[in-house]
Amino acid sequence: MELYLNATSPFARVVRVVALEKGLETTLSLCWCDPWSDDASLLNANPLGRVPALVTEEGQALSESLLIAQYLDAQGQGPELLPRQRLADVLAIAGLGQGLTEAAFSLVIARKHQGAEADTSVLGQRRQRAIGRALAALGDQVDSGALSNRLDLGGIVVAVALDYLLLRLPEVDWTRDFPELAAWHRAYTQQQSFVSTRFA
Repeated sequence: MELYLNATSPFARVVRVVALEKGLETTLSLCWCDPWSDDASLLNANPLGRVPALVTEEGQALSESLLIAQYLDAQGQGPELLPRQRLADVLAIAGLGQGLTEAAFSLVIARKHQGAEADTSVLGQRRQRAIGRALAALGDQVDSGALSNRLDLGGIVVAVALDYLLLRLPEVDWTRDFPELAAWHRAYTQQQSFVSTRFA
């Protein structure tokens, strides 16, 4: 299988963590690329020009991180990352994490292209409010025990999203504002799949 990715994509990192946890790392060929340069091989795998993109052994091209993660969960060994008995709970957490990632990623890209205007625009303000609400909701999930140390897709997506905030939006001081969430994150990301896929 071929996985198209870059070093700082939180979406691609989720897929890498899932592949490691499912014991699929030796079956993956990592194809590093720049999605902003209209890389021809990436566009062949995903006409939208986004990472990650996975080309299966059968030649089928898959896009969108959560869909790729679902596919890999069904292919590999190891822990079931989408356990049927807790599916709704896991997907709810994954949705929060994915939404947080998308809001943060969109803000970062807007700043890159629009400068300071990105923060003061209607969309920029909306993204920042979404980030704050998502963090508060995740803090509540830790307090209630819904976000636990169990390895599943929800926890993986959230942990990567929080790492991305530390990398790209350090002014969002969520470790200070949500200490229980920070403690959860420190413990969760000690797993080797997170250590070996740290953002470059």
